[in-house]
Amino acid sequence: MLGAGFFTGLSMIIAAIVKTRERFMGIGQVITLPLFFASNAIYPISIMPPWLQAAANINPLTYMVDGLRALMLSSGVSGVGFDIGVLAAATLIISLLSAWMYPKVVL
Repeated sequence: MLGAGFFTGLSMIIAAIVKTRERFMGIGQVITLPLFFASNAIYPISIMPPWLQAAANINPLTYMVDGLRALMLSSGVSGVGFDIGVLAAATLIISLLSAWMYPKVVL
């Protein structure tokens, strides 16, 4: 739910910046596709080049994938608290930013 909240806030920020639906969809894909490839959803962070490891460590999608993997595949939930904390902080920041930007477009 935190990951969905983060990407909802990110979509609202993009919608507040652009004015047409076509631009929104294009820019949304330009942002979300690199976030996906710069996470650990496809391959582990340990085999990434150093510059991509740095990007993956600040990417909220990395922590969402880590938390889901821990809950679905392993019997323990060690490390899930950190993932939830990072996602909660990222979601809070992006939600506050989108709430600040969106009313300027509506009014």
